[in-house]
Amino acid sequence: MMPPLPFSPDTLRLAAFLSMFLVLAVSEQLWPRRPLTVSKPHRWAVNLAIIAANTLLARLLFPLAPVALAVQAQAHGWGLLPLLALPVWLETLVSLLVLDLLIYTQHRLFHRTPVLWRIHRMHHTDLDLDVSSGTRFHPLEILLSLAIKLAAVVLLGASPLSVLLFEILLNATSMFSHANLRIPLPLDQRLRLLLVTPDMHRVHHSILPKETDSNFGFNLSCWDRLFGTYRAQPDAGHDRMQIGLKQWRDQEELGLGALLLIPFARTVTRKAP
Repeated sequence: MMPPLPFSPDTLRLAAFLSMFLVLAVSEQLWPRRPLTVSKPHRWAVNLAIIAANTLLARLLFPLAPVALAVQAQAHGWGLLPLLALPVWLETLVSLLVLDLLIYTQHRLFHRTPVLWRIHRMHHTDLDLDVSSGTRFHPLEILLSLAIKLAAVVLLGASPLSVLLFEILLNATSMFSHANLRIPLPLDQRLRLLLVTPDMHRVHHSILPKETDSNFGFNLSCWDRLFGTYRAQPDAGHDRMQIGLKQWRDQEELGLGALLLIPFARTVTRKAP
């Protein structure tokens, strides 16, 4: 059994989140990929308000965070991995891979299941993409995702260190993949052999359903390649592609209150992938 973590997981996660957010926000200003089409202050105010609300709600309804639950699971020997008695490095690698595959699978499920798409589509209403878009998820999606993650931690028996590393990586890669960051094409091609790059994930936010239903990965790009959901480029090219959903094109109608009501809005039929 691993010793208790010698630091506060919440403090480390917050420090990592703020550091990554700041680095990407500055980098976007220096090397933007696309010109923004709507008010950035308005979007940032809404997106940051969403993450604040989500954090508070998750703490109130799920006081036991994934890392804390992993500590309990480890103490009681719950889950599959403790039975295998793997070396720490291998257990950590397996945990990260399995949890990342879970996020990919969950993301596909939220697109393919009508009731879950109602919730997830709020994320796709952003009319521009930048680092703040990586935090734009409906509270209902955050709660469902957290419940799935907690169940996975118990069933897998991942160590607290593995869960903490995954939480930090998931936050960082979500912000990175949504960033409005210009990466030289040769470097992008090399990076996306392993990671989901901004150019790769931007295709997923296309207004075209056939492109929206592709590139579901958040961290590793291999899942999209393995399961046939990889799309290299948008049909219109990155400079001309439209981002968002056809039924929500007015920035003035995408305030915080309106976004929270999107799961209950009239459903517009989407063509299945």
